Amino acid sequence: MLVLGLALGGATGVSAQGQGQGQASRPKAASAPAAKKPGSEAERRTASAGASQKKTQANAPKAGSANAKRIKAAAAVGAAGAVAAVAARPSMGQTYGLHQTPDPLDLKSSVALVLDRNTNEVLFSKNAQAVLPIASITKLMTSMVVFEHQQDLDEVLTVTQDDVDTEKNSGSRLAVGSRLTRREMLHLALMSSENRAAHALGRHFPGGLSAFVDSMNQRARDLGMHDTRFVEPTGLSSKNQSSAHDLAILVRASHEHELLRQFSVTPEAKMAVGRQQLQFRNTNGLVRGGTWDIALQKTGYIAEAGRCVVMQATLAGRELILVLLDSAGRYSRIGDAERLRKWITDHAAQGSPMPEKSTVRSPVSG
Repeated sequence: MLVLGLALGGATGVSAQGQGQGQASRPKAASAPAAKKPGSEAERRTASAGASQKKTQANAPKAGSANAKRIKAAAAVGAAGAVAAVAARPSMGQTYGLHQTPDPLDLKSSVALVLDRNTNEVLFSKNAQAVLPIASITKLMTSMVVFEHQQDLDEVLTVTQDDVDTEKNSGSRLAVGSRLTRREMLHLALMSSENRAAHALGRHFPGGLSAFVDSMNQRARDLGMHDTRFVEPTGLSSKNQSSAHDLAILVRASHEHELLRQFSVTPEAKMAVGRQQLQFRNTNGLVRGGTWDIALQKTGYIAEAGRCVVMQATLAGRELILVLLDSAGRYSRIGDAERLRKWITDHAAQGSPMPEKSTVRSPVSG
């Protein structure tokens, strides 16, 4: 089974120089499940249910009758069930059974890693070397490549039709024709996870988008991120994949750049887009809440990846890197982060060491 190569945990520490360590047991990046095409059976059921509802209502008895109410209720239930069937597409982690891995905190994320940035001590690890889609966490590497190639941050870039998402059909507040500086594009990509901004950054690279993606993958190899691959700069593709182990390396490397730290933790900002002043917010509620000491962060979500977040934060006086992937539920990654914070601070207050059971392996073994 494919899960045998993915559901691995128990990282023993991460460093930017960790190339080649434990590679024999590292899983390879998995191919993404095919995206559901328009006109799929589930979507036809949805359309059919809606049409049936309209037909039923047109031929129904008078609105006040008990029979009419029963027919209307049955039609509504049928339509809702069909819509749920469309929306219930599992993440890749769910498909591989990673959510079956138990852990002492009952996290909703199938992958979790907490380590001390300065000592590399692993405090918590759950499926930390499983290779999964990482969604918009991709934008950390996108931003780092732009910054490290010392591109002109004041150059004005234009959003074109090429930057419009045709894979997930996601929305954007940057209309085609919007003109922003490279600095502003970086800010929006990191703070608000703006896909068109990230794509425009990759497109305005020497050699174009393909050269940019090559640079992303080369930088990953240079850092020793052997579980990682990128195919585009936004994270909309489920083929952008990595492990918690590798993402801890990415967080550490990104933290070296002050501008990336600053942009990723801005709670909100106004920017001139055309003739409008638009207000953009950080996608991470923990940044906006102001109760965490976060030095760098990035969130991510596509259906195949689940809810994801990576952070460097100071907890109990320690600089910690936190990685949460494939969390089930809209707010579950935030809840998991809060559980981990309480667990860490409680043990620090008691002066007790972290229990050994904090390192969790998948129940499936090879």
